[in-house]
Formats: sequence, C-alpha cells, structure tokens
Amino acid sequence: MDRDHLRLAMTTNSLIDVDANFIATRQMVFYDVGVDWSEFVDVMHFSRSGRKGPGGGQGVGQAGCCMNEIEEIEDGHDPLADRVAAVEGCSVLFTCGLSDLAAMQVQARSVFPVKTETIRPIDDVIAQVQRMMRGGGPLWMRRVMLDGSGQRIPFAREAQCE
Repeated sequence: MDRDHLRLAMTTNSLIDVDANFIATRQMVFYDVGVDWSEFVDVMHFSRSGRKGPGGGQGVGQAGCCMNEIEEIEDGHDPLADRVAAVEGCSVLFTCGLSDLAAMQVQARSVFPVKTETIRPIDDVIAQVQRMMRGGGPLWMRRVMLDGSGQRIPFAREAQCE
C-alpha cells in the first residue's frame, strides 16, 4: 500500500454496523481508509473467555448493561486487555461506548477513540471519515494518519496533508 490512510477499528456484533460497546463486543473489524478508497483488513472475534477463531456475526445483543455479560467471564481473564491489544496499530476506534479506563488504555496506544451516539452502518462510518479527509481533516485525524508503509506521518508533514 503506497497511499496515506487511516486504519479504523470498529466494534460490532452484527459485522454490518458499529453496534457494540468496546468491552462487550463480539467482533472488531478493521479497515484501511484513504480519501477515495477503503479496504477490509481483518476481523477479530472475541468470546467471553478471550479471543476465538473464525465465526459469523451473532446479531445485536439484548439491550441492557454490558456488565451483565462481564459477570460470566472466566476468573483471571481480562477482556479489556484483549480488546486494547487488538487495536494496536490502528489510527481510530469507533465504538458505541467505552469506559474512561478503556479510553485511556486505547489512547496510550496512540489510537483515537470515537464514541458514536447511535448504531451506525460501517459503510456510513467509512464514508464520513472519507468526507473529513477530503476537507483536510481535523487536527486529531491528521495526527493519526499513516503513510504508505503504515508508519505515522511526521508532525511537520501532517500540516501539509489535504
């Protein structure tokens, strides 16, 4: 890949929409997104006891507190650590919700967390990111842009990105 882009991580239970809380998501999908292109990169599946292999979307879970799901996790397993590790190398995380602790850990990995107010189709999130990129993008976006080799664009060059 030889173009400037963002790597997006999105939490999803349906594989169609950004429709899950960070800690309770069953899947996370990853896309590389440029101004006029996007490419699916990967999907990571999670189970209550940690990461798991391939499988399909399970649909949107029942409404309620995500802590109800966390109570059933095996002792000694940290689902937050799995999810934070999954966003390593991404530029932006889109999710329906995340705690302050999760946001701090995601930001510590130089990933910008974005909490969506409503369930949104993944395609719409990508289209919105592309519209923002065409306009030069906000400062936070320019700071997390990746060059063609997947490295962060240096600060001096980010001011010139359009």
